[in-house]
Amino acid sequence: MESPAALDAGLYIVATPIGNLGDLSPRAAATLARVALIAAEDSRVTARLLHHIGARVPMLAYHDHSDDGVRRAIVARALQEPVALTSDAGTPLISDPGFKLVRDARAAGVNIVTVPGPCAAIAALTLAGLPTDRFLFAGFLPAKAGARATAIAELAEIRATLVLYESGPRLAASLAALAQGLGDRDAAVGRELTKRFEETVTGRLSELATRYVDAPPRGEIVITIAPPGAAPAADAETLDAALLAALADASVKTAVASVSAALKLPRATVYARALALKRN
Repeated sequence: MESPAALDAGLYIVATPIGNLGDLSPRAAATLARVALIAAEDSRVTARLLHHIGARVPMLAYHDHSDDGVRRAIVARALQEPVALTSDAGTPLISDPGFKLVRDARAAGVNIVTVPGPCAAIAALTLAGLPTDRFLFAGFLPAKAGARATAIAELAEIRATLVLYESGPRLAASLAALAQGLGDRDAAVGRELTKRFEETVTGRLSELATRYVDAPPRGEIVITIAPPGAAPAADAETLDAALLAALADASVKTAVASVSAALKLPRATVYARALALKRN
């Protein structure tokens, strides 16, 4: 049997299982076994994965605290031979520092290849039963209450399902802060995804906060939160006030365009009211 062809020099972004080793794709396994070096977020975690596939490959730690020299060394190696990038679990660059390495590698002319696979954020979305046509991944909320409240306020008007990572000890406090800052939306808490004790619990944010306040769960956690509900339609008084102000120094066409956009009302409705106001 012929041995597999050697990999070209480059940086290979390899997604690894988020829990269930059976989720490692054949392509990912073959890539990890054939590279000259693995830049691993945690070499101990990647060592267990290499043992699972029966491979022995040199590793170099690359994580949040790695300095610029480590990144330059990895880029230099990737110009000459195949180098893989792995995170602790899931897809590299999703809530980890890998983007800096990819940015610098691309600037240096390194060939960059993705080997896609598991991602906890996407897995949680498939289980939550919330809209998936638009979603925003927001990573981890800040640990301090003030910074956390500010971050939540920035998310409040985003009309998309929100996806966040969280730890067990912080879960209840984060859920309570989310309920206060976003309103009591539908949400889901997923934990131990793809593992034996996988669980997804759904409910209102306040209900979930109460559930976990005295029983912080173990394992990796993903929170998914429904988009905000539709804003209430502007009442007749608000519409008239906005139109009168706009008509004071703009044409009917311009006033209708600006008011319908501001109040999120059908242009035909606003136009009919504008004509009525002009007649009166």
